[in-house]
Amino acid sequence: MNRLFLMAAPMIAVALGAAGLPVAAFAQDAAAAATPAPTLSAGDTAWMLTATALVLFMTIPGLALFYGGMVRKKNVLATVMQSFAICCLVSILWIVIGYSLAFSEGSPYVGGLSKALLNGLTKDSLSGVIPESVFIVFQMTFAIITPALITGAFADRMKFSSMLVFTALWSVVIYAPITHWVWGPGGYLMGDGVLDYAGGTVVHINAGVAGLVAALVLGKRKGYPNENFAPHNLVLSLVGAAMLWVGWFGFNAGSAVAADGRAGMAMLVTQIAAAAAALAWMFAEWVLKGKPSVLGIISGAVGGLVAITPASGFVGPMGALVIGVVAGVVCYWGATGLKHALGYDDSLDAFGVHGIGGIVGAVLTGVFAQEAIGGTAGLLEGNAGQVVTQLYGIVATIIYSGIGSFILLKVIDVVMGLRVEEDVERDGLDLALHGESIH
Repeated sequence: MNRLFLMAAPMIAVALGAAGLPVAAFAQDAAAAATPAPTLSAGDTAWMLTATALVLFMTIPGLALFYGGMVRKKNVLATVMQSFAICCLVSILWIVIGYSLAFSEGSPYVGGLSKALLNGLTKDSLSGVIPESVFIVFQMTFAIITPALITGAFADRMKFSSMLVFTALWSVVIYAPITHWVWGPGGYLMGDGVLDYAGGTVVHINAGVAGLVAALVLGKRKGYPNENFAPHNLVLSLVGAAMLWVGWFGFNAGSAVAADGRAGMAMLVTQIAAAAAALAWMFAEWVLKGKPSVLGIISGAVGGLVAITPASGFVGPMGALVIGVVAGVVCYWGATGLKHALGYDDSLDAFGVHGIGGIVGAVLTGVFAQEAIGGTAGLLEGNAGQVVTQLYGIVATIIYSGIGSFILLKVIDVVMGLRVEEDVERDGLDLALHGESIH
């Protein structure tokens, strides 16, 4: 019936015009008939349900174990508690206000309150061709892992109560607006052409910069760098890194919000970049320190996963290979040479891996982006301006996250204090803050 209507539409329009009737209104009706309303895709929905579970798997248990294995035994429970508690806290904040600020109509800089408390959501509400409820939870998992990544920078020394307050404020004031800039309706970085497929700026640069600021505001751990701060259980960290790697397929391939060829390419380049970066870090460490370490290879893999995140929906396999190799070497330098040269105490290298890796990936997205994959050409296809655009997005994120995080931390420090007492830090956070310990 629609096909017959469309075939007859031009003749009907002419007749209406001759009769002096409103042709424009008829044309709009014809266009509406030609563009059917979105309907739910069972296949895409099934994939997004899976991807959402994979991304949540990255934080609990993935990041909890990854970070938990890298601290000293007396702080293990406090460290894994942070990831778990953040998961709970941000889940509630996301439905109350975070989702609305990030994904509702508003200004180019932040969304409005039209979707606060998930106002208007029904069982049949759609976001494209998937249920909006699924999209909400998928984006919630991103909102969860981002502040959880920050905790690696100040491990061993922040009060649990202060960490909760900082996470709550940071999620609303910093994370939600930056998410709106890049992915929200009318977001200004999206409008300016910044490419970030799955969170290079939104998640990794944002968290890495906030982590660096937190490490600087809190100051160094007691005894750093002279005391032994070696990881207490690298098996836990390796298991956590493996969970992060597997979960990252939901992170990157899930950002297609569809079960299609772009999702498949995102999955492929994610695997390539992670493997290449792990080997690059391992060999760099082997050459410079004489032995390849477990901590090194798993950190390299995470660095590669970070770097491919903004690029995963825009680059092909060879671009991913280069991004992985560069990320492995540069993140190794960021976690060792840069940190030691500048003298800050980023406990678990949140900035060295996520901040530096995110910057590398965002820049190289502008180099290796392929129009045939993501619709935008990069430097190698003649669009040198894309690199400049990527740098603009990086700088905007660094400035807002850095200054905003600094202000939040300073206010919390004045009101309730940030750092645990010296004897608590010496004896361990597990027993003092949570009344539990590992024997």
